[in-house]
Amino acid sequence: MSWLKKLLNPESKPTTSSAPVFFTNTLTGKKEIFSPLKAGQVRMYSCGPTVYSKQHIGNLKAPLFADLVARVLDAAGYRVRRVMNITDVGHLVSNADEGEDKMEVGAKREGKSAKEIAERYAVAFMEDCQKIGMDVFAISYPRATEYVKEQIEMIQVLESKGFTYSTKDGIYFDTSKFNGYGKLGGVADMMRKEAALAGLSSRIGENKDKRHPADFALWKFSPADGKRLQEWTSPWGKGFPGWHIECSAMIKALLGPEIDIHTGGMDHIPVHHNNEIAQSEVANNKPLARYWLHEAFVNIESEKISKSLGNDIYLSDIEERGYHPLALRYFFLQAHYRSPMNFTWEALGAANEALTRLWKLSKEAKEAAKGRALPSDTSRKVIAHLRDDLATPQALALVWEALKDEDLDAPQVWGVLVAAEPVLGLSLMNPPSRTGLAIPEEIQALARERDTARQNKDFAHSDELRIHIEERGYRVEDTENGTVVTKRPG
Repeated sequence: MSWLKKLLNPESKPTTSSAPVFFTNTLTGKKEIFSPLKAGQVRMYSCGPTVYSKQHIGNLKAPLFADLVARVLDAAGYRVRRVMNITDVGHLVSNADEGEDKMEVGAKREGKSAKEIAERYAVAFMEDCQKIGMDVFAISYPRATEYVKEQIEMIQVLESKGFTYSTKDGIYFDTSKFNGYGKLGGVADMMRKEAALAGLSSRIGENKDKRHPADFALWKFSPADGKRLQEWTSPWGKGFPGWHIECSAMIKALLGPEIDIHTGGMDHIPVHHNNEIAQSEVANNKPLARYWLHEAFVNIESEKISKSLGNDIYLSDIEERGYHPLALRYFFLQAHYRSPMNFTWEALGAANEALTRLWKLSKEAKEAAKGRALPSDTSRKVIAHLRDDLATPQALALVWEALKDEDLDAPQVWGVLVAAEPVLGLSLMNPPSRTGLAIPEEIQALARERDTARQNKDFAHSDELRIHIEERGYRVEDTENGTVVTKRPG
């Protein structure tokens, strides 16, 4: 009889909206209305991790951002096909074309094969992504080593068109022959300024065999005096693909020569993504992507996250301190994706506390509404904010306002949560059973004693217990179901 219920209660459906989706396109530097190549369908590629070690929380921000992009498009009715690469060869320690392969570094560090290291940390990455609310099963995760043939074929096309040259250490792309090089993010203007001020000094690194500072490796030769853990035979000799070519080859193989959206971190703009554009457009005679979307960095205590600085924090560290993994997602959602963030444990504690309270209020709102969601101006505004270049801070603020708004009836309040959850991904519809820091047994015992005192109308003792609990670093809240204790941040 669900059809009869819908007929009698047509407004019981979640809020729908015809509001368009807007994204800030790095290619144009403007916020633009989203329009896919094919109506109703989106092909989206995201730069994924180099799996030579665990991914710190800064590495999780980019996939979370890509998740938000996919969620807002899915909620708007698009069918989104997603690919995120797993780099398991070719990414050198300099992030350019010099130094040791990161995969070889990881393999030697742990005394295992490069393949074993790659699979171990690829799985760990996906597990972390799941914990922060991503649907990893909606994404294809191709490995660079699985597409070496396609990479070689693309290099051959570039070679046939006269865009490559050989040096003693590899095959390079000649950026001077691609008129649009550096067009993403205004890098071309930056390069001209660097050349004028520094006599053509390279922003990538010194290599006197390169014709131009910005030229990049398509294929690197194996060392003559040793054998690499991963190497392949090619028309140019034994070696391995450069870091940049893997993305272009896998995009073409899995999504086609031209896609709708390419995402990544802002650190990818100057080199990696401009290199992708150059080699793909030459090889395919088409623009690589219509929309280039980039998220800003997260720092730790105002410093860049770095293993060398010893300030790398992992999701496992957050869990070990008793915080729910989704607290990290909530922390990231508090700032716009293009705004840099500063991580502190105090800030994460505040995010965990806010999320814990939001889950509690969500349960109460669902019970009050008896699971019935009605649309309202607030729910429509939430959707509009999320579709306006992923304005997550404004959407979160509206969710909190709705939970306090006495002018909204219970189904309308629940309707706001129903409208927000598909994009926010905070488990608002079905909050997890473990919703924050574990409360020590002695604190729980004090809370139970306080409940007994309140039932006996011994308010003096109840107040004493409240003060005692709060002095131990916890927050006390009175509810219909008794005392609720949460850990204060810091």
